[in-house]
Amino acid sequence: MNYGLLKGKRGIIFGALNEQSIAWKVAVKAVEEGATITLSNTAIAIRMGQVNELAKQLNCEVIAADATSYEDLEEVFKRSQEVLGGKIDFVLHSIGMSPNVRKGRAYDDLDYNMLNKTLDISAISFHKMLQAAKKLDTLAEYGSVVALTYMAAQRTVFGYNDMADAKSLLESIARSFGYVYGRERKVRINTISQSPTMTTAGSGVKGIDKLFDYAERLSPLGNASAEECANYCVVMFSDLTRKVTMQNLYHDGGFSSMGMSLDAMATYEKGLED
Repeated sequence: MNYGLLKGKRGIIFGALNEQSIAWKVAVKAVEEGATITLSNTAIAIRMGQVNELAKQLNCEVIAADATSYEDLEEVFKRSQEVLGGKIDFVLHSIGMSPNVRKGRAYDDLDYNMLNKTLDISAISFHKMLQAAKKLDTLAEYGSVVALTYMAAQRTVFGYNDMADAKSLLESIARSFGYVYGRERKVRINTISQSPTMTTAGSGVKGIDKLFDYAERLSPLGNASAEECANYCVVMFSDLTRKVTMQNLYHDGGFSSMGMSLDAMATYEKGLED
């Protein structure tokens, strides 16, 4: 069911790669809810992925950009305003990558050049995005910016590696920039801490299948799917959340509040008996 929550709104979705991507689901849902959008990803991601197929499906333009390039981000905002015909009402930052994770480097044996890339791509790109938008006065009053994060920013999760550091920085940027942008332009900035999700990016995390299963079993409502995350993003883009800003919002079926569940206790006791 569609509610027309984004009717007449303009948005930019960063990070859609293929049908597994949360950003892909968000783009589809945003258009279903009445928005017009542009899509942005790196040139190589556009060539290697299925972004052009999504653009045809949604009748929107794809703007190639390296999210670590301030100049590229400026161009995305300028072009999006031209294409969409006005100021931007919402932006999704769904960008994250760790060369250390991809190369299997342990947290106590990081390559620091690769760590710098992790932080630049996964977190500092968010600051560059916000700074470019603010200096260009791109976002409409009470516009909404959402970045996707994960609970490893607060708690140690085996295998998440230096991406945990990046997500911690990402959430800090949301708070710090949320204060400045909210005070000066009435723009709201939040992060959504999503359940483990089987995306192309997530598949690189060591033991993701076991983590996914563990979270599913421990969460009273089970893991939140990519489609459900898209629904949450749409609510955060809409006028229903005009006074929500600087928040890290857990969307994980209750996992982040759990200590020990009945099933986990039973499994623990059985393990001791065995």
